[in-house]
Amino acid sequence: MEEADAKKVKGLLQSNELYEYILETSVYPREPEALKEIRDATAIHPWGLMATAPDQGPLMALLLNLINAKKTIEIGVFTGYSLLLTALSLPDDGKITAIDMNRKSYEIGLPIIRKAGVEHKINFIESPALPFLDKLLENTDNEGSFDFAYVDADKVNYWNYHERLMKLVRVGGLILYDNTLWGGSVALPEPLVPEEMKYAWSHMIELNKSLAADPHVHLSHIPLGDGVTVCRRLH
Repeated sequence: MEEADAKKVKGLLQSNELYEYILETSVYPREPEALKEIRDATAIHPWGLMATAPDQGPLMALLLNLINAKKTIEIGVFTGYSLLLTALSLPDDGKITAIDMNRKSYEIGLPIIRKAGVEHKINFIESPALPFLDKLLENTDNEGSFDFAYVDADKVNYWNYHERLMKLVRVGGLILYDNTLWGGSVALPEPLVPEEMKYAWSHMIELNKSLAADPHVHLSHIPLGDGVTVCRRLH
């Protein structure tokens, strides 16, 4: 997919022109060359729209730096745009546990990650996320040991991830969930939801309700990209 076409289907703003204005004015001029390379490599992938929206990148980098993140966990890697962004934002001794069932997609971005000199920060785990998270929790030393988590994986399991990440991420740490507006479909009645989005539509609605009612987090639901929810663990 050409970059111009990708712009037309990313974001929830009132016009494509406004979205492009944000990208051209505030995102692309500051985007590291390695991230641009991985974005371009992803654009030609048949599932390229699964990638983290580029306008989310500056927010993620800002949050990582604000909390001085050093140890993070990522559920859902795909080609590695958000993973590379995180690796570039962490100190040299920072560590990322990156979990995905498909190493083949990760290997699209891996040469760019290596060229950027940050592969040593990444521990890639080829596995379904839930059993791996449960394995981490078997060791009590892992509880509260992560500063930051980013989730962009199977939408039906987001709440299951939340329950586990709330134990793994420290008090004051952040958990980010991607695609929480699900193309804007969360505001539609079911008969109007596109067929290809129905499989996760009800799960996203329930997730948003559950996160809003969770007394253990301070949250902000941001209409950025396809919707990103930022949760700060309170206790």
